[in-house]
Amino acid sequence: MRLRYSWVLAPLILSGCQLTQSSDQSKDSSPTNLPKEEVAVSPTPKPEQPKTDPIPVVTPQTQQDVWQRIAMQLEMEIPDHKTVDYYRTWYLKHPNHLRTVSKRAEPFLYLIVDKIEQRNMPLELALLPVVESSFDAFAYSHGSAAGLWQFVPGTGKMYGLEQDFWYDGRRDVAAATDAALDYLTYLNNRFDGNWNHAIAAYNSGGGRVSSAIRKNNKLGKPIDFFSLDLPKETSGYVPKLLALADIVANQEKYGLTIPAIANQPVVDLVDPKEQLDLAIAANYAGISVKELQSLNPAYNQWATSPDGVQQLLLPIDSIEGFKAEVEKNRGKGMKLVRYKVKSGDSLSVLASKYNTTTSVIQKANGLSGNTIRVGQHLMIPTSTKDETTYALSAANRLQKTQSQSRGRYKLTHTVAKGDSLWTIAKANKVSHQSLAKWNGMGPRDTLRVGQKLVIWKDSSDGAIIRTVFYRVRSGDTISGIASKFKVKSNDIVKWNDLNKSKYLQPGQKLKLYVDVTKVSV
Repeated sequence: MRLRYSWVLAPLILSGCQLTQSSDQSKDSSPTNLPKEEVAVSPTPKPEQPKTDPIPVVTPQTQQDVWQRIAMQLEMEIPDHKTVDYYRTWYLKHPNHLRTVSKRAEPFLYLIVDKIEQRNMPLELALLPVVESSFDAFAYSHGSAAGLWQFVPGTGKMYGLEQDFWYDGRRDVAAATDAALDYLTYLNNRFDGNWNHAIAAYNSGGGRVSSAIRKNNKLGKPIDFFSLDLPKETSGYVPKLLALADIVANQEKYGLTIPAIANQPVVDLVDPKEQLDLAIAANYAGISVKELQSLNPAYNQWATSPDGVQQLLLPIDSIEGFKAEVEKNRGKGMKLVRYKVKSGDSLSVLASKYNTTTSVIQKANGLSGNTIRVGQHLMIPTSTKDETTYALSAANRLQKTQSQSRGRYKLTHTVAKGDSLWTIAKANKVSHQSLAKWNGMGPRDTLRVGQKLVIWKDSSDGAIIRTVFYRVRSGDTISGIASKFKVKSNDIVKWNDLNKSKYLQPGQKLKLYVDVTKVSV
């Protein structure tokens, strides 16, 4: 069992000295014995009472460190169980993990703790983002779960988290925390106040935990968490949280120090009540675009939502200046470009070109449909800065993920109608789980036609890739060379920075990555 802290304050007992004074008057005295002059006699002064400084009241809220604020309120029982022991040992052997977690949690932990205290819920719940996402607000799991609290799309929408082109509420720290606490409250009520069951259900679903409880009841077995037959991940989920809580509460005992986080608010929500380019919003707040995006990971693109959520989490010391700039520049938070429609243009093509949506262009131009004509002028909302400025946008994060080397050779695939992660993976002799990971996806995510996927290959997956330099001959075409070497025309174009419509020149040298198990080279 965990040795818990005892926070008892002894009352201060103040004792004062009671002073008594006696005066004996002689029975023989008479007025004739008194002096003729009147004499004023001052009373004997009382000694000053010793001054004592009031002893400060020690509460969780008065701590300097938010981790200590949490530690003082942890109350869930820590059982003597091998799985709890395993995760406790893991945390203690990997102290850098908790240092990294504390750094990531620094802007958000006070906000989360405050929300949990307002609801009078167990402070162990403040540690769930450590277990779920290692406090990475951009985390995306194999099960398509996103954000600190790892909501899957369906559950997120059920608890009011919007998800669209501009915004994903699952990564909105404030909104997702409220949604997670709503969900956990529901689960706790469902399982009659048993927090172990509720937390397990947060991981694997209420139905699965209920089924395990019914099964044990039917067999006459105990129904405590550790007696339930649950999936492997869930069986480790609650013990991992309890082990972490034990360490947070007893850092000195275990010889581990988690970097302190100031026990004071450092960020707050502001609603500008209009769509803002994130570069402009960052300028208003006097911070970098990257810092703004790191505090507001829910925004996928270069701006807040045109019609949906527009609130921003900002450093407290920047809020007054931000509000003043918004009011001074009301209506100027977006850049509009005047565009003359050309042959072949459509609203969807223009939306893709300017990284916006068809509906935004329609709204900006008062269009009721999708019809546009050559020569027509459109006002198109667009970013004020180069796309590299918005380093943490969804597109830039994906590009970074796809550029991480996962093998010797990088191939590309453009999704066609009927493609799935499984069929593409099978054709390229890689696992569909790996293919999903390389492209920042979950294995069950759906693909869209035209989507670009990267495929990493090396000799370990059954293919033997060799770099081949081919000299173009008279009459050669890209498609003909692709057919000869069993590669894709698009890949030849990309490997050699070619324009697909450009003619090949005899003698021109092309670089190809060829699977020699398919062709004779």
